[in-house]
Formats: sequence, structure tokens, C-alpha cells
Amino acid sequence: MKTWDIFCRVIDNFGDIGVCWRLARQLTAEHNQCVRLWVDDLNSLIRIWPTTQSLDQQQAGGVEVYRWNAEFTPGIQVADVVIEAFACDIPPVYLDEMVKRKQCGQTPVWINLDYLSAEGWVEECHRMPSAHPATGLRKTFFFPGFTPRTGGLLREQALVNARDTFQAAPWLASMGIKPREDALVVSLFAYENPAIASLLLTWANSSKPVHCLVPDGKILSSIDEAIGHNLDTGSTYRQGNLCLQAIPFVTQTDYDKLLWACDINFVRGEDSFVRGQWAAKPMVWHIYPQDEEVHITKLLAFLDIYTRDASPLLKEALHRFWLGWNQGGEGELEASWQRLILHLDDWQKHSRNWCNSLLDQPDLASQLVDFCAMRQD
Repeated sequence: MKTWDIFCRVIDNFGDIGVCWRLARQLTAEHNQCVRLWVDDLNSLIRIWPTTQSLDQQQAGGVEVYRWNAEFTPGIQVADVVIEAFACDIPPVYLDEMVKRKQCGQTPVWINLDYLSAEGWVEECHRMPSAHPATGLRKTFFFPGFTPRTGGLLREQALVNARDTFQAAPWLASMGIKPREDALVVSLFAYENPAIASLLLTWANSSKPVHCLVPDGKILSSIDEAIGHNLDTGSTYRQGNLCLQAIPFVTQTDYDKLLWACDINFVRGEDSFVRGQWAAKPMVWHIYPQDEEVHITKLLAFLDIYTRDASPLLKEALHRFWLGWNQGGEGELEASWQRLILHLDDWQKHSRNWCNSLLDQPDLASQLVDFCAMRQD
């Protein structure tokens, strides 16, 4: 058993902490590792794991959780494995203690767990070492990914079985959700997006009823502007064949169930994006926006591998709608949705096949454990 310190700065609300929290829990529960999670925004962790409290030190979900304050006390015990998530830069005091441990012949394994990307260069940079210029400590860049030459994706051992034995109707009822039997059930978790007005109107005019579930989050401000009033948690809005229902922000565990219960899932960022793929359901990704549309390059890189085995018609429809959704394409969104939904059966089969193909590679936590076991610094 090794000790692990995971450092997390919360930037994207729940993406950064979502990934770090899942990893910490899996390392503890499935690999018998001793994990400390250092996080600078406990409120974000509390939202996805409500038993967490606003304390400087506590245990939650089998993980030792520490508030990442501005100052670290010299003499802190350094872990065997140090993970700085998403290039968050570990504290200088902690780095000094890592140097001392190296001088004693017990150099920790230092990993920069980077953002998920499907871009081709990721395979070349995965497991690439880099020497710290001031200390000489070696840091390894570890990239999650979708191919055998990357670090894989977070996936708990029991996840697929839990998904396949899940009963949607009782869970939906327990959440106060009662869609029509013939309705298309959609979950909508996204950033602010001006294209939502066009999409809601499209669903309202749809020949098939749409029951859209919106967890409390950023997209609600765009929805409120589109419908002309606040959609409060627990309330519904109806227009034509659309039933829009605002539901509470759910825990990580219940978010998986929400994805499993829906026919189509709109996901965002990184954590919900990965869980949407494990749900094996049709999904639409709202990628985190970046300056100069760098995020569109990343979106297209994923679409290229995601649709590699899709039929030409489905591939074209997915590209058009995903790009329209991510670029705020209000004008063409209705037409691209109508084109995409014609291929729903094919989309569903493709989503299952894509998920099954990802199961062929080891999960991220297992790859990290194996890598650290082999390292001899």
C-alpha cells in the first residue's frame, strides 16, 4: 500500500473536483491505497458529496480530505505518490519537503494528471518525464484518453454491472419525475448557451414529446432568459410538446443514475462527459469554452474518433449538431436536431458500441497504480 496526496484547485465548478474525487475514492476502495485529497474549494466537494463538511481536515468516503490553505507548515509528511491535478502547482513548502525526502533516498513519484483530450499529440506526451529546473525532481505527465497509448478513463469495477441492473422507472419516481410513456427523456447539464432558445423551441414543436430534466446549474440562466422567467428547482415549464423540469443538483452517485434513466444526455466539461460515455446512451458534449476557440479543435478531435465507426449519415448529423451547440448556432440548430433525431436508433447502437470499445483498455486508476508500482526513482 502506498500513500497518495492529490492536489486539486477548483476552476471549472465540478469538473476538476469531480475527477479528483472519483479518483481518490477508487484508489481507496478498489486498490487499498491511503489517499489525502487537498482541495481549495470545499463547497464544490460538498455539492457532489453532501456528507463532506466545511472543515480543515476530515474523512469522507474513505478519503482523508484537507482544506488546501494558502500556507503549508514546514515538516509536512510527503506521500509516496504526489498528484497535481491539471497542472495546479503544489505548494512550495511541500516541494521543499519532497526534496528532503529525495535526499533520504525516498523520492516520491510525482505526477501531473492532465486534462482529458482526444488530440493526437496526447499519445506522444503520455508518461513523458520532465525534470524540475530548481530541484531536479522528476515529474511525469499522465494523460487520460480513449486509446491504448493513453492513461484510459476513470471507471469503477462495479460501474457497468450497476448500470445494466438499474431500474429507471422507480428511481425517476423517487425524484418526482413522471414523464409521459411516449416521451423522449433528456438530461441537460451544460454551460450558459444562447442556442438553448432555439433548442427549446425545436422540442416544443417536435412531433414526439420531450421531457427535459435540468439539474441546478449554469444553463438555467440561459433557460430563464429564453422562457422569460425563472425556472426554480422543482418547477416545470410546458410549451407544446416540451416539458422542462428543473431538478435539484444531484450527487455523483445519483448523476450516474440520471444518465442511465434518460434517452439522451447533454453533458459538459470532463467529469460528466466521461460518465455520459459509460452510460452507453446518446450524448451531446458541451466542452469548456476557451479563448480563440481552442476548445473546438479538441471537440473535433474527439468527434473524429467517436464517429470513426458510425454510419456516414449519423457521423454528419453528430458533427453538425455538436458544432452548432458548442458555437451557439441558434439559426441552424433546429434543422441539425431534426436531422440527428432521425438516426436515434443508430445513435443508440453506436453509443453502446463505443462504450464497449472503451472497456477494452484498463481504467485510469488501475494504470496509475501500476505505473507507480513500477517506478524506481
